Amino acid sequence: MKRKDIIESGILEQYLLGELDSSKKLEIENALNSDTELKNYFNELEETFEQLGQENAIKPPLDVKTNLLKSIKNNSTEETIINDTKSFELKTLLTIAASIAAILLIGILWTYSELNTTKKELQIVEDKNQILIDDLNSVTENLETTTKWLKQIISPNSRQYVLIGNKLSPNSKVISYVNNVDKSVVINTKELAKLNANQDYQMWADVEGEMINMGIIDTSKELLAMTYIHNAESLNITIEPKGGNDHPTVSKLISNVYLEP
Repeated sequence: MKRKDIIESGILEQYLLGELDSSKKLEIENALNSDTELKNYFNELEETFEQLGQENAIKPPLDVKTNLLKSIKNNSTEETIINDTKSFELKTLLTIAASIAAILLIGILWTYSELNTTKKELQIVEDKNQILIDDLNSVTENLETTTKWLKQIISPNSRQYVLIGNKLSPNSKVISYVNNVDKSVVINTKELAKLNANQDYQMWADVEGEMINMGIIDTSKELLAMTYIHNAESLNITIEPKGGNDHPTVSKLISNVYLEP
């Protein structure tokens, strides 16, 4: 048996109680001798049972102690004379004590098992709650972002510009919303044609003949905030190597639109 199977099956607890037959007992002993980690776990389990037994020990009835002391006193004063009746009572008391100990140990084992089960159930509930919290945070964050962009799009200060793809990307179209008051640019990438894994779309603003980088267009997001460039005269989109470029590749310009002053 594998270490995990031995631990989860409860066979170590049965071994501690002496409930295994000789073949199973030998199998467990061989496993303990050959597996240091399993042996350490077994030692910890044995210490746990001993500690629980000491903490939950049941005091025997007062008359048990009295009878035992009387029996010892009679044995010492009568020397070799054995009182069969007292001997029988002593054996009976020892049997009762052993039974009580066995019942107590079974109770400890059951409590230990229930405690482990409860811990596992609590951990499952905690994990599920954390997943729900993460999902709620994600939804809240997405809602806040969407609300922010929606306000920018419908703002009376926002102007809409449509960038239609040329022959390099005839099926592409990007809708941009430029707000010169809030200094923001939001674009809709839904109708951008897919690129291969080694390429990215990149947006540029033309300021007095100089192309200034507005950022790489993440086509996995339908709405995307781009960098606002002051005094931009036009918006331009190029196809660049993966990760973007320092300067636009003019031969890969797929669309541009002039902005109103």
